[in-house]
Amino acid sequence: MNQSLRERVTSWIDEDPDHDDQATLRELLEAGDEAELERRFAAPLTFGTAGLRGPEMAGPAGMNRATVRRATQGVVAWLKESGLDVRRGVVVGRDARHGSERFNDEVVAVLLGAGVSVFEMPSALPTPLVPYGVKALGAVAGIMITASHNPPQDNGFKLYARDGAQIVPPDDEIVERFAQAAGEAVLADRTAAGHQFVPPATLAAYDAHMVARFGVETSALNITYTPLHGVGGAEMTRLFSLAGYDQVTVVAEQFAPDGSFPTLPFPNPEEPGALDLAIATATHAGSTLIIANDPDADRLGAAVRVDDEWVVLGGDQIGWLLASSLLAEIVERDEVIATSIVSSTLLEAMAKEAGARFATTLTGFKWISRAAGAGVLGFGYEEALGYAVDPLVADKDGLSSALALCALADDLSRHGHSLLGRLDELEERFGVHATSQLSIRAEGPDGLASIQRALEDLRSSPPLTLGTLRVTSSIDLRVGGRGLPPTDGLILELGATGRVIVRPSGTEAKLKAYVEVTPPREGALVEQRHLARRIDQEIRDSLGDLLRL
Repeated sequence: MNQSLRERVTSWIDEDPDHDDQATLRELLEAGDEAELERRFAAPLTFGTAGLRGPEMAGPAGMNRATVRRATQGVVAWLKESGLDVRRGVVVGRDARHGSERFNDEVVAVLLGAGVSVFEMPSALPTPLVPYGVKALGAVAGIMITASHNPPQDNGFKLYARDGAQIVPPDDEIVERFAQAAGEAVLADRTAAGHQFVPPATLAAYDAHMVARFGVETSALNITYTPLHGVGGAEMTRLFSLAGYDQVTVVAEQFAPDGSFPTLPFPNPEEPGALDLAIATATHAGSTLIIANDPDADRLGAAVRVDDEWVVLGGDQIGWLLASSLLAEIVERDEVIATSIVSSTLLEAMAKEAGARFATTLTGFKWISRAAGAGVLGFGYEEALGYAVDPLVADKDGLSSALALCALADDLSRHGHSLLGRLDELEERFGVHATSQLSIRAEGPDGLASIQRALEDLRSSPPLTLGTLRVTSSIDLRVGGRGLPPTDGLILELGATGRVIVRPSGTEAKLKAYVEVTPPREGALVEQRHLARRIDQEIRDSLGDLLRL
């Protein structure tokens, strides 16, 4: 075995606080399993999309107590270097994934041992309550243990700054530098003077605010809800009840938190088939609307019933619907509306017509949340089912956005209209904007490298056509473009008929292509949509051939 690798493994074992992880690594050393040890040590987890995310396993490439301990030490050093008063506290929360409680305990012990006050969530709760808590309690940061919608073997560490938004460069780089230099941690338990649980009144204030804003008089809507085995169940059903929705049926098989996600291959409302159980439940219950949260409840999925069929709404469609209900207030308050570069361009047209201030950002809510600068973000969304509908939470929030969508559905229903009818109105006014996504998962230890090779090949030799459309220009986002900072991605423009953006996922080993087709505004709406679907499929077929990993 490579001597350098052996020394790195031995050194890690000596400092690893988890006896089971130590034993696992020793067994691999004794077995001489160099390939597996390389997988765990060659590419350590580093702070990326506002934190860490990866498989739960021993070694620096995995989420484990040692990795979490070092990351938390990095956060402490970053806070102190920033000159912040750590007595104001860090809000700490967790979801119900395997390992989340253990990692939560590690974070609390390191923070308290370093003299940092802690506001700890009283149980496994939705992610949006952490950024909400940071602002509500005047804390200096927030840490959430979650891997959101990732596969069950993953976990993560999400970091929020004192404004309640996810951290951005250079803060992530500073935390990473301190984490790499971390030595032995001083630990303390919950009897330390700086520890307290987030007060019940603080959490109740979130409920009261969102219900006051998005609640209705007793609604006739028949709703089916699923938290997809996550932590949203109790909070979301309580909000439904408080907000006037009495006819809510839950998907019993997916209601209790379960980090194994036994009914789902991937616990993500975007994935094909993710709502199958919800659709079966809703059909039996006679529901007309399905609401779904991902496992940490920061995303919102939805489907609507048309006669005996169900239509699953796309992320952009939900974004348009929410914007249509919020734009008047946003303009009145002079707030900002924002979306990311990979989302539909229809929102910009809506904002322009309404006279609202609009911003396009890089992908990710760490950018969308800050799009207003010194102003107020009234609404932000991106196509991956993330929506911010209220400034109280400086991040995507699947709870409040669910209430906002239900309020719109209720209002439309009372006037004899529907969510799909509202979508028809929007595309009649602004033109059809058909969006889709091609997501290619890279398996195995060479997965990330294969993604980068595919992207480099596309950069060096962009296609002349996609489907039957000519590629009119290719924009390398590494050097910036459209007024945005540099990022890893490529835009392939298709004249007036659309565009494709190709980029690596920030949270999973995936290469993603985001397609938007804007067909000529000729003929009936149904004809325009049919043409858009055909063009979209042709583009996706071409991309599938180009982007094989």
